[in-house]
Amino acid sequence: MQIPAVKRPRLEDLDLSIGKRTRLYRLLYQFGPGNGTMLLLPIDQGLEHGPVDFLSNPPCANPEYQLQMALRGGYSGIVFHIGLAQKYYREYAGKVPLVLKVNGKTSIPSDSEAFSPQTASIEDAVRLGADAVGYTLYVGSPAQDRDFIQLSEIREQCDYYGMPLIIWSYPRGEAIEAKGGRDSLYAVDYAARVANELGADVVKLNMPTFNKKAMEESPAGYRGVELSEAEAIRKIVFSAGKAMVLISGGSKIGDEDLLRKARICMENGCTGLIFGRNMWQRPMEEALLLTEKIKAMMREV
Repeated sequence: MQIPAVKRPRLEDLDLSIGKRTRLYRLLYQFGPGNGTMLLLPIDQGLEHGPVDFLSNPPCANPEYQLQMALRGGYSGIVFHIGLAQKYYREYAGKVPLVLKVNGKTSIPSDSEAFSPQTASIEDAVRLGADAVGYTLYVGSPAQDRDFIQLSEIREQCDYYGMPLIIWSYPRGEAIEAKGGRDSLYAVDYAARVANELGADVVKLNMPTFNKKAMEESPAGYRGVELSEAEAIRKIVFSAGKAMVLISGGSKIGDEDLLRKARICMENGCTGLIFGRNMWQRPMEEALLLTEKIKAMMREV
């Protein structure tokens, strides 16, 4: 498999409306690292995973914890669902940019037919002063026909209001599991392409992983392919095209491993990082110190 060279998309090179350009400029240059990269702090896990994610660090169950972390750490923005944005964001408006998630689901049902129903509108995002909205798309789910229709309506409203659209592009469902799994190169690469095809301005992806089973079960062209982490990132960035790529941190890992993976992502064409549990499951001062290390690295690349 040939891995093309990639270049991080620049805001000035993208065909975006004035509203989208203005809001993305704030996220890329006026907050966070400030050099055209983006570092987001998501707190959508309370809905998506439940209270279990807060048990290891009880203070982080209060959204004020993440807001203080985003403010003190100088993040590009915080990701909230509608209820948290309405109840907790007021005092931080203008100080911490908001990305409003407009759909969501719980982890209680099986992901075999994953679908994330709409929970907020683009008008809500405008009213709350958001600089972008987030939409979770389950690529490969049997429910993707409903998902595509729902997303098309969200995208149309984003275009109307000049609101950047960040697509959480997640492979899910029985068909995906039968073809190597949700984190295989095939699945993540396909998810990157789908987000670009369906109108994402920014796409959130997981880092592909490689294992023997995934390689054997993946479709032709991906079967048996094993790339370095850097090559895998370049491949999915290439498939995302003119959609800026954010890589998720996933579950909490050690500092050195997190910094190493973050650097690989940024050196291979990603626009930014979106780290939640890896930050707010830590004591505040420890998380802020790690945040500064990540931001310093992002300014270098």
